[in-house]
Amino acid sequence: MTALILHGGAGARRERNYEAEVAHMRQVVEAMAERLDAGDSALDVATAAVVMLEDSGLYVAGRGASPNQAGAYELDASLMDGSTRRAGSVAALQGFRNPVLAARAVMERTPHVMLAGQGAALFAHDQGLEPIADEAAWFTGAGRGEDNHPPGALGHGTVGCCVLDGQGRLAAATSTAGVFGKMPGRVGDTPIPAAGTWADDHAAVSCTGQGEYFIRVAAAAQAAWRVAAGQTLAQATQAVIDQIGTLDGDGKGGDGGLIALDAAGNIAAPFNSQGMKHAWLTPKGEIGVRVFPGT
Repeated sequence: MTALILHGGAGARRERNYEAEVAHMRQVVEAMAERLDAGDSALDVATAAVVMLEDSGLYVAGRGASPNQAGAYELDASLMDGSTRRAGSVAALQGFRNPVLAARAVMERTPHVMLAGQGAALFAHDQGLEPIADEAAWFTGAGRGEDNHPPGALGHGTVGCCVLDGQGRLAAATSTAGVFGKMPGRVGDTPIPAAGTWADDHAAVSCTGQGEYFIRVAAAAQAAWRVAAGQTLAQATQAVIDQIGTLDGDGKGGDGGLIALDAAGNIAAPFNSQGMKHAWLTPKGEIGVRVFPGT
């Protein structure tokens, strides 16, 4: 039994056309379904899916990144292997094409979980990861007109993928350029295991939204731990999003969503923003794509 769910970020607005993103997400799911059928591991599939999302330039991650207040592109990513609890991440990485590959290298080739800033860039260079030769030509500035561009406060954009492979292993990966117009050095939930990404024996989770709020509730790990405590995946993930939405006690908490997958192949994708770009593969081989509720 295999299953998969991915996202291209919360913050979608109904007045915008998402035909290109919908078609691309379906393409990614179809490609990953072939890899799962071939016996690839959950971690490899999650990584490959996020690379495709990063490279597309359609989402506010990887090539679609937006710059910070100083005009620099600082990218974050993390991934986690549920069967071993190994994790890797990079924060505020500049100059390299695929931060998720840098995060994978941190996990597999260092004794650490996270590298940040210049240290992450030096490591990526040493590992032979592909640099960006011309930032002006490479970055597409995806997400214009969404919550991740002004005038939205703490706007956001992220991509991620959760996978269950044929051996019952779960994995998750997440990548982002962070909030639009962020302060230099700002780090959100995406590169922090437990906050933006999590995978264990019970569930895999990838978050998207105003990262400051997701950090404050350990959103990704909390969802998985709720499943371990006996809640259904739907109950666990909705409870986390509900908590984020009211976190400040004034009804104006954080917005965003998450995707999750449990060991039985159940999927969940709750969000409290207008929309969340996401797609999935069920254990029966059914593929679905959705941006807004009821569509």
